[in-house]
Amino acid sequence: MPINRPINSPVPDYELLDELELTTAEQVRAISDPLRTTILGLLHERAATVTELATAVGRPKSTVAHHVKVLTEAGILQVVRTRRVRAIEERFYGRAARMFYVGLGRQGKDGQLPHDFNDFEVAVEESKPAYDAGQLRSFIRHARIPEDRAAEFWKQVDALIHSFDQLPRAGGTTYGFTVGLYPIVDYPTLPPADDESST
Repeated sequence: MPINRPINSPVPDYELLDELELTTAEQVRAISDPLRTTILGLLHERAATVTELATAVGRPKSTVAHHVKVLTEAGILQVVRTRRVRAIEERFYGRAARMFYVGLGRQGKDGQLPHDFNDFEVAVEESKPAYDAGQLRSFIRHARIPEDRAAEFWKQVDALIHSFDQLPRAGGTTYGFTVGLYPIVDYPTLPPADDESST
């Protein structure tokens, strides 16, 4: 059953860090599973029990409990409150942070960097029904800019993501928001302009 909160109530309904750096291979592997990323997405809205999460994702409670345990042991989820129901203590889980980012020093035991999940692969799968229904809003742009300008622009995008995360939850539709900034090594470029070519 949805919990109704005032329009301007904080999202989510528990305390958490703004950012958390993931520095171990175990942490990166923990978030690199589609079901776990869905669980993390649901907990952006409010804390939830394993039973509530299992109902939301349509998976067995034992399966969801396993994934919640993996995320909790990795320090990505935390118990934010408990409630006693008929002599059983229910745990409500929440994210450890609004945003997780993979630290540059991450390495596995074999010295290899673990693969983070590709947000665009997830977005392709999620957005297909919206595309088919003519409801997908998207842009792709390319700009040849210095690295420091790219970093500056990404800070603006980060602020926009934070704003999206803070929107009060209401209505019956969940919207996806995917952004990325990436270098393209083989994108074509024009030759230098000829100063005398403009007449």
